[in-house]
Amino acid sequence: MLWRRFNGEAIEWPIKNAVEKTIKKETETGNKLKVCIGTDSQVRSHDTEFATVIVFLREGRGGFMFIHNEKTTQKYSIKERMLVEVAKSIEIAYELCDLFTKYDVDMEVHADINTNPGFKSNEALREAMGYILGMGFAFKAKPEAFASSCCADKMVN
Repeated sequence: MLWRRFNGEAIEWPIKNAVEKTIKKETETGNKLKVCIGTDSQVRSHDTEFATVIVFLREGRGGFMFIHNEKTTQKYSIKERMLVEVAKSIEIAYELCDLFTKYDVDMEVHADINTNPGFKSNEALREAMGYILGMGFAFKAKPEAFASSCCADKMVN
């Protein structure tokens, strides 16, 4: 799985190693971190592109993110696509959660799902929330889910 920084620079290590090095470096410089993980997708013609982000927030001092993009030709209903987004975020959160526990870093999974029943994505809210909370992760949906609805949204080409 290829990850990159916002400036396009490739992350050479496996993501778990890169995140651990980042947590250590930020902690050593006195930053208190919080991590938010989210995925967004865009359908164009025959392709669906997904962007997953790991957003590192430095308490009171800005933040930065790691980004992973992937494309598929698989067709999804809106509900399926929302749940695939959540699954991609959970996959990364699960891979990294022991690091967050080890270094006492708060983590949230953000879902690009609207809490307003008037929006189509709302069909997936109950299942997504159950999936994320069932895994033991903190959960945010729109409008608080900035990692997916703002950060990942900007990374879907």
